Amino acid sequence: QVQLVESGGGSVQAGGSLRLSCAISGHTWNRNYMAWFRQAPGKEREGVAIIYTGTGGTFYADSVKGRFTISRDNANTLYLQMNSLKPEDTAMYYCAAGLNIRWTFAPGEYTNWGQGTQVTVSS
Repeated sequence: QVQLVESGGGSVQAGGSLRLSCAISGHTWNRNYMAWFRQAPGKEREGVAIIYTGTGGTFYADSVKGRFTISRDNANTLYLQMNSLKPEDTAMYYCAAGLNIRWTFAPGEYTNWGQGTQVTVSS
């Protein structure tokens, strides 16, 4: 019943920036977890960043800490600001939502997923 739609992906050179957006419908900002994941070909899906809507608290994977920022607004939109992009950031990026969970990067704990948006970083 919750719809998530990502946008903002594209192709950039190393060192560039992108901002991803996730539009949320059929959803209310209660006390749930929202997260960004990414998956490159041949690799497992990995967590990138989490925000808890109850407090606004955030958590980041070590690989993106200091470069990426997760945020939300009052218009039912989740964002991922990506700076200083590296070729290893190339992946399909997904937004996800989870209810009745705790802080986790385990994909199976998230119940609602977007279709993904492609990010390609060239050197």
